Amino acid sequence: MASVIVGVAWAPSMGNPIAWLIALVVCGLAAVALLERWFPFELQWQVRDRDFPADVAHAIVNLAVMHGAVMGFVLLRASVEREGVRWPTEWPYLAQVFLAGLPLDLSLYVMHRLSHRYGVLWRLHSIHHSPRRLYWLNGERRHPIHAALMAGPGLLVLGLLGTPAEVLGGWLAILAMHLASQHANLDYRLGPRSYLAGVAEVHRWHHRERFKAAQVNFGEFWLVWDHCFRTFYRPDAALGPVGIEGDPGPPQLCRATGVSVPLHPPRANHV
Repeated sequence: MASVIVGVAWAPSMGNPIAWLIALVVCGLAAVALLERWFPFELQWQVRDRDFPADVAHAIVNLAVMHGAVMGFVLLRASVEREGVRWPTEWPYLAQVFLAGLPLDLSLYVMHRLSHRYGVLWRLHSIHHSPRRLYWLNGERRHPIHAALMAGPGLLVLGLLGTPAEVLGGWLAILAMHLASQHANLDYRLGPRSYLAGVAEVHRWHHRERFKAAQVNFGEFWLVWDHCFRTFYRPDAALGPVGIEGDPGPPQLCRATGVSVPLHPPRANHV
C-alpha cells in the first residue's frame, strides 16, 4: 500500500497522470493477488468458487466506471464556477489527494450505513456481502449503480470545491488498492494503525454471516467515522463464517445480479 501511495505522489511528474494511475492500480492489484497466495489468512478461502468469472466482470466494470467518474468529474468541474471557493492547489499534490479523500470517504460511510438499513439500497449492496469467502476481488464486487450512489455526494462536493481531476484520480487509485487489500485473504497485522484505517483485520468483521453482528466497521478507508458514530469493532476472537445468513451460495449469475438475496436487510429496524 505504501508503494502505491509513493507511486501516486509521482503522478504529477508523469506525462499522462491518469494513465500512470491506472497502470499503478493494475500492478498493485496483481501484487495483492500474488501475496495472498503466499500468506493466506484462511486456507479454505484460496479455493476458487464459481463466482470468480462474475467477480472479474464486476472488477472490470467498476474500474471502468471509476475512470468514467474522473472524466465526468472533469466536465462537472468545468461547468461550475463559484466565487469564494478555492481548492488549495498550492499544497503538495499528495496532501491534496488525502484532503479530497475526506468528503468522499464520509459520503461512502453514510451511504454504506443507509444501504444496511433500507431495502432498495440493500438490494443493490447485498451483492457485495454475498461471497462465502473474502479475497482481493471482493472489494470490487459492487453493483455499478450502488457504487455511483455511494460516491455521488462526495464527488459533488469535490466538484463544487474545484478539486482538480488528477487529484481525484490519485485518491481513487489509492482507494482501489485499499479495497483490494481490505478484502484480501492476506494474513497481515498493522497493530494500532488498524484503529485508524479500515484494513482487512478490522473490515472482515463487517462481512460476518449474521446480519446484526455485521453492523460494524462501515468505513471504506478511514475509521474515524466509525469511532465518531460508535460502529467501530475490533475484538480478539475467531471471525466465524462470512456471507449472508440463509444464503446457500447460489450460482454465479444469481450472485452477480443479486436475485437470490433478501429484498430487505434482516432486522433493518434494529441497526
